[in-house]
Amino acid sequence: MGRRGGRGAPAPTEPGRTGNPRLAADFVEWMMGLDTGWVTDPDMGLSRRAQLRALGNGVVPLQAAHALARLLSDQRSASPSVH
Repeated sequence: MGRRGGRGAPAPTEPGRTGNPRLAADFVEWMMGLDTGWVTDPDMGLSRRAQLRALGNGVVPLQAAHALARLLSDQRSASPSVH
């Protein structure tokens, strides 16, 4: 997860039912840094709405990794050293 592999960004929108542009789930997946198909793989059987809900409720992996690293760093610097 989290490897975009240098792929280009997918189109940010796609035609909706009436032809008007709407947000493309694969673009959101890409923006979050997730692998292609992590949520949008057709074999998962999720509707576009379910895909966007899952992505909207998800955590951006790089942000989570940064937050954990920062918390661990803060904890180490606040702990008294034992010699």
